[in-house]
Amino acid sequence: MKLKTVSWKKLQETLPSSGKQLIAQQTADTLVVYQAFQPAIANYAVAHQAFGGNAYSYDRMSWIKPNFLWMMYRCGWAAKEGQERVLAVHLPKIFFEEILSKAVPSSYKPWLFPEMDAWQSALKTSDVRLQWDPDHDPNGNKLERRAIQLGLRGGTLKEFGQRQIVAIEDITDFVKEQHLVLQRNPDALEVPEESLYTLEDAVIRSIIDLH
Repeated sequence: MKLKTVSWKKLQETLPSSGKQLIAQQTADTLVVYQAFQPAIANYAVAHQAFGGNAYSYDRMSWIKPNFLWMMYRCGWAAKEGQERVLAVHLPKIFFEEILSKAVPSSYKPWLFPEMDAWQSALKTSDVRLQWDPDHDPNGNKLERRAIQLGLRGGTLKEFGQRQIVAIEDITDFVKEQHLVLQRNPDALEVPEESLYTLEDAVIRSIIDLH
């Protein structure tokens, strides 16, 4: 597994406890986002290092999450139907910021769109939908910290799924192993190492409402 891991308890000492935060496992040039799928989609993705095949549809919106434990909450630690396989998708930071630059919030924000009609029009036409949701602890409890998730469709989804991916790895075994650890000895839980993402572009920060 390419992901670097760290103890959950140690990680929390390094992360903000509240507010909207861009947090991800990252290198100088890449970061990791997570998705969970049925086996047929995951098998194709790992084999081809791209998304496609009969089970995958580019006509639907597909959500990516850079926060591991938000993904675990959403997929039930790979236990929910249709989300039995968890993938770590490595992306170029340049492309991730391009995604952010196209984002439109799922709910109306008057300070971003003074007129509701303008927001509704942008929401219909944009390839990227943005939500800030509560991050979660390993047991699924909501935290004060907010985590980002991004819905991709259209040309942006095809660019993501077919051309921009650096690597796709199936981390389902790690997820299941750590879920057992969580049940038996929570203090020993290991999670992917994550850190604050430095977003220097003031325009993009404004677009995603990150202050």
